[in-house]
Amino acid sequence: MKQMTGLSGSFKGAVFGLASLIMTSSAVFAQGEPMTIVEQGSFFVGGHSLQAAGEFDAGALGYTDKGQTFWKDQMYVQYQIPADARKLPIVLVHGGGGTGRVWETTPDGREGYQTIFLRRGFPVYIVDAPRRGRSGYPSYNGPFGQLDGDEIIPNRTQRAGIQYAWSRWRIGPKYPEVFPVQQFDVESIESFIQHLVPDVNRDPDAVVQALVALLEKIGPAILVTHSESGIYGWKTATLSDNVKGIVSYEPGFVFPEDSMPDPIPLFEGEMVAGSVVSNDEFAKLANIPIQIVYGDNIPSEPIPDIPADGRRAQVVASQLFADSLNGIGGNASILPLPSVGLFGNSHFMFSDLNNLQVADQLSKFLAENELDQR
Repeated sequence: MKQMTGLSGSFKGAVFGLASLIMTSSAVFAQGEPMTIVEQGSFFVGGHSLQAAGEFDAGALGYTDKGQTFWKDQMYVQYQIPADARKLPIVLVHGGGGTGRVWETTPDGREGYQTIFLRRGFPVYIVDAPRRGRSGYPSYNGPFGQLDGDEIIPNRTQRAGIQYAWSRWRIGPKYPEVFPVQQFDVESIESFIQHLVPDVNRDPDAVVQALVALLEKIGPAILVTHSESGIYGWKTATLSDNVKGIVSYEPGFVFPEDSMPDPIPLFEGEMVAGSVVSNDEFAKLANIPIQIVYGDNIPSEPIPDIPADGRRAQVVASQLFADSLNGIGGNASILPLPSVGLFGNSHFMFSDLNNLQVADQLSKFLAENELDQR
């Protein structure tokens, strides 16, 4: 197995010489002024217990499943509440391959959305989705994913490496190339990759039910979702009246069963526009303000690059989604960041070098829809 202990000096020099023409070096960043946090903590919501067969032997040496009660699909939540807080908290939900860590300090050491919006007066809740991070994996004593010899989840994981992340998440067209204008701090790619975790047999229903349970506990809130968790946000809003608004960064979509769009043509083949929900469920999304945000370097026409072409098709799907919602009285808008003068953003725009400006767009949306009241 070949080990990569660091990026080569020649590669770093080439990449970072270009980056320095675009933005200030990220080596040193001044953090913000001290602030007052009146409450912080963590807890778990959701999930259910599992009972292993047999009888527990308290005198046996070593760990065993037999006769024990375990928990599965719980969700870890951490939170902070500032002084003079706004009424509605923000719930930050990570995407595929990650945990709530992605909303904390950025890979290059700057303040992430957790602290940015805490400074702006919002209570902030960050989740680790079930089967991720501090929520824990559904594995017990023995082979991965088994309980007393029975399969609970398949013994398989998936995880992004540098090369996958580079092209799929638009750091550059392919590793190690970068886009001419790029807001992702390529010098911190190793730190970024270190925060990723294995995906373990995703269960969307488990995530949605845990989010619903969280909102039952904390009350009305704003959901901020990303990529994979976009679907979770839409489905949570169909089940909970406590969702008061959603901002979603490059998500997937849902459509009503009686008006599912045709598949979207790709350079080769086609892509399903989204998942199907009932007409009544879709109608509930028309009751809340929604904003869908895209970064930069997304093609406008079909191209043979499969990941890039898929993202282009998702932009098409976003317009179909917004049109469907607005056609039944909804309030859905799409914000391509280049349209407001923000260029070079990756799939992880909320931790890019200009994340303060990206956050400003979220603050603007919340203010326009009166979701930032104290």
